[in-house]
Amino acid sequence: MSYERHWSLDPQTIFLNHGSFGACPRPVLEYQQRLRDRLERQPVQFFMRDLEGMIDHARAELATFLGVEAEDLVWVPNVTTGVNAVLRSLEIRPGDELLTTNHEYNACRNALDFVARRAGAEVIVVAIPFPIDSPEQIVDEIVHRISPRTRLALLDHVTSQTGLVLPVERVVRALAERGIDTFIDGAHAPGMLPLDVKAVGATYYGGNCHKWLCAPKGAGFLYVRRDKQPEVRPVVISHGANSQRTDRSSYLTEFDWVGTDDPTAILSVPEAIGFMGSLLPGGWDALREHNRELALEGRRAVCDVLGIPVPCPDSMIGSLASVPLPAGEPEPPTSPLYADPLQRELLERWKIEVPVIPWPKPPGRLLRISAQIYNHPDQYKKLAEALHDLFN
Repeated sequence: MSYERHWSLDPQTIFLNHGSFGACPRPVLEYQQRLRDRLERQPVQFFMRDLEGMIDHARAELATFLGVEAEDLVWVPNVTTGVNAVLRSLEIRPGDELLTTNHEYNACRNALDFVARRAGAEVIVVAIPFPIDSPEQIVDEIVHRISPRTRLALLDHVTSQTGLVLPVERVVRALAERGIDTFIDGAHAPGMLPLDVKAVGATYYGGNCHKWLCAPKGAGFLYVRRDKQPEVRPVVISHGANSQRTDRSSYLTEFDWVGTDDPTAILSVPEAIGFMGSLLPGGWDALREHNRELALEGRRAVCDVLGIPVPCPDSMIGSLASVPLPAGEPEPPTSPLYADPLQRELLERWKIEVPVIPWPKPPGRLLRISAQIYNHPDQYKKLAEALHDLFN
């Protein structure tokens, strides 16, 4: 069966970059448009009388999917916003250490650096190798860098650059045993992994719904453990800050309204969960496994043509897979979002959209493939053929 018909992606382009911004299916976008039409018909009715119940319904549906209580979940536009909300709510003190890894997503690492500089704290960066032999290396390296001054660890669940699924449950447990809180940046995890946020055990967990859940852009979530919720405030302080309501927590009240915006992306999340879960007879489990097997198959094709071993065990792969490339000559950046000339060449010559990522910094680089149900094995073979022409 062909699933491409459900998406608006350019049929002339081989799109192997679902991981960067996702891609929302047509039925979900149509549902969102109906919500927008409803909003514009009677904005006062929508915002002042209907919206809270709709937000609560969407929150309950997502909470069930994630394995958490709805009262512990709030909406944010994306994980970067959630990370900023938590970091800028904490009382970081001079001399505190904030732990992360060299794989952490740049935007969130920047937020970590910002609060550390302002407070006189220090960011401790754990060097995790890539290629890598086993997940045990990650646990060992992180635990080795803990000190009595470690206040918080910010760690990816699935790394953006290298596509590694980190052993977050083991890391969180090791940190918790030493009294250290964790924020797990789960930007890629919902929809890619069989995610149970409560079982992960982190103090804070943020995720995106626009990536592997395929919801519209602007839908993300933040989970905060119940005992920590009173101290976490949204990035934007708005009406909820002095609310006298007693029927819901200040945590929900403040995050649920940060100003007039288009809330239809978050309201469409249940539709996205339902639609994506309906595509295969086995539901979400079958979809996740399909995408993972496709990513592994695509990775093998690329590694074979480059004549290199796979850079990590299959067990550390979800629906993303990164492969080292020969060094290149990067151009000066013209945007905050880095783009290697090879990425443009692959698009212009072969109509293949796939990211080329600096690792650990230019001239080193990685090629990262994504696998979503609209992709198929022949697309990765065409990528391998293009790489053969380029590097052989």
